[in-house]
Amino acid sequence: MAQTYEEMDAIALLKADHRKVEEIFAAFEKATSKAKKQALAEQACLELKVHTVLEEEIFYPACRGQIEGDLLDEGYVEHDTAKLLINEIEAASADDDFYDAKVKVLSEVIEHHVEEEEKRSEGMFSQARAAGLDMDALADAMRARKVTAMEEFQAGKPAETLTLEGDDTEKALIDTPLDADAR
Repeated sequence: MAQTYEEMDAIALLKADHRKVEEIFAAFEKATSKAKKQALAEQACLELKVHTVLEEEIFYPACRGQIEGDLLDEGYVEHDTAKLLINEIEAASADDDFYDAKVKVLSEVIEHHVEEEEKRSEGMFSQARAAGLDMDALADAMRARKVTAMEEFQAGKPAETLTLEGDDTEKALIDTPLDADAR
């Protein structure tokens, strides 16, 4: 029997987000009207902005020092690559040049990112689970933050990068905001 949203641990929640976005991108590929494509692209962008906040504010800081550091750093940079495209897609119209191409490249960036996180033994999720992080405590924090993040982004907040020139990169280097016993 499938777990309910409230029963999922942190990794299950993140994987559920991955599957949802994959479905949205697949629907975008099949859509024929510009209006439908734009609606799907906007939905994907919203879901991705919320998802990156959950990873960057809760999951990744809990992983810092517990998993391979290069993998974690790459995750942040991959997010920022996606965020640049997200902000461009959200500011554009399906009638604009390169609109479909930008959505396609965003889907490819996300596909690669998901693969890095979900690899069986050396992926971020496998390493985090092996490190003994408290996935239930992380999930509780993620569920609560998802509500507020969704509200912020539905109100028009853009995606904010953390690793690019001029960014406060310290935010991407912090350790867990949860209690030490949540690990």
